[in-house]
Amino acid sequence: MSRLSRTTAQAQLPAYLQNEAPAIGLVHLGPGAFFRGHQAWYTHRAMQLAGGDWRICAVSMRSADVAAALQPQDGLYYVASMEQQTELELVGSIAEVLVAPSQYGQVLARLTAAQCRYVTMTITEKGYCLNGRGELDLTLPVVAADLALVEVQPDGSVRAESAIGLLVQALFLRYQANLPLLTLMSCDNLTDNGHKLKAAVQSFAAHALAYREQAGFLAALQQLICPCSMVDSITPATDDALRELVQQRTGLTDAWPVKREAFVQWVVEDVLPANQPAWRQAGVIFTPDVTAFEKAKLRLLNAPHSTLAYLGSLLGLETVLDAMSHPELSALVKQLVQQEILPSVPALQGLDLAQYSAAIFQRFLNPSVRHLLAQIAWDGSQKLPMRIIPVILDNLQAGRPVRLLAVAIASWLQFIRRRVLQQQLPEPVPLVDPLAASLLAIAAQCSGKAANDVPLWLALDAVFPASLSQQPAFVTALSRAYDLLNHQSATDAVQPQWNLLLNGDPV
Repeated sequence: MSRLSRTTAQAQLPAYLQNEAPAIGLVHLGPGAFFRGHQAWYTHRAMQLAGGDWRICAVSMRSADVAAALQPQDGLYYVASMEQQTELELVGSIAEVLVAPSQYGQVLARLTAAQCRYVTMTITEKGYCLNGRGELDLTLPVVAADLALVEVQPDGSVRAESAIGLLVQALFLRYQANLPLLTLMSCDNLTDNGHKLKAAVQSFAAHALAYREQAGFLAALQQLICPCSMVDSITPATDDALRELVQQRTGLTDAWPVKREAFVQWVVEDVLPANQPAWRQAGVIFTPDVTAFEKAKLRLLNAPHSTLAYLGSLLGLETVLDAMSHPELSALVKQLVQQEILPSVPALQGLDLAQYSAAIFQRFLNPSVRHLLAQIAWDGSQKLPMRIIPVILDNLQAGRPVRLLAVAIASWLQFIRRRVLQQQLPEPVPLVDPLAASLLAIAAQCSGKAANDVPLWLALDAVFPASLSQQPAFVTALSRAYDLLNHQSATDAVQPQWNLLLNGDPV
């Protein structure tokens, strides 16, 4: 079986690769499966429609796995759109994959090339190095280390570890070379992502003496374009079954194809320069204000997704489909959305929110998309402050209920407790979270009883605003849900009292 490449897939290549390939015009940080099924796919479609020098240099900030898979394939890979019928599409928008730790000079060369205009990124919420207020966390070791390196040498001869440090370094080099600044596009599930990215870049520059002394550079950063955006498409992890499907359909071996649901959406704040890929023609929605789209997606898709992940994991379930097929869990999550989340989402012109929510639940039931709850459960300390806690705060202020939202939070806390219990197993299950050490330390002090545990959790100000511990309605609801989900086993499934979880205490 031949390996996928421009030579072996000659007959299937997109039109823009049939002759001389377009030049690289974009750099992307974080070339995971979502990016390859989403932004890279949209850019592929844009070049199919209108051409242009918009191929992508994909940069991995840590792992070399994607580079090892795609470089021998000339950056080519298949996207499998999985509904009732699975459709394969060969994507050629990625020109190269670089690994920052070992190819840092080449990464900077791409970022500072005259033809490079945009940087997109999917580095997850934790990649922005923000604190609980959404500002650059100067106390993080990676940020402090990058700031110290800049003081030694700001010209690119030292390697930044953080994405923010790398971006500021590249922007400074472009400024020195009288090149236009890059347009920076966050594509992560981070509320107000463009504004937070711009503020983090400006903060890093302002706290580094080597940059701070360059008044013109700091002034230039005020004009930096960082549009807010919202992205959506469920993208499960690649498995061997997908690789086998690609081989059967194409006769070629693809080391890392991507599968996703057919639904795909990208909403971008309409502030981009005139020189841009034909993303509009490819289906990207441009709008003056992304906030309403962002809030609808975070609350109506991501919040129930996280709830399914944590509560489903406690129940011993494996996938989103498993969770949605569990009658009581499915009923609870639908009730959560109907009673406590939908009322918090502002009206969006042209979008029926109830229908949008119902369509999301239908997407969760897609039998062709095997989305692991364990994957969704990663990085809860970064996700829940974006997905669920703002809804709680809004509801408390408006006098709306928070009982089921508290169940969602309680399921995460008990999920962390289970990870501590699992440390005693022959093969311990790790907690994937940037605050794992702090979370596990708190969980180790927990008994499983709310009276002891809830105050310990609410004291974690990196996740919970201090005001929440002063809200009796929330503390009472959280404590009740926490006790209902209590367990003492590392492996046995929780057996909740569903009538109480669904309906609350009897009158």
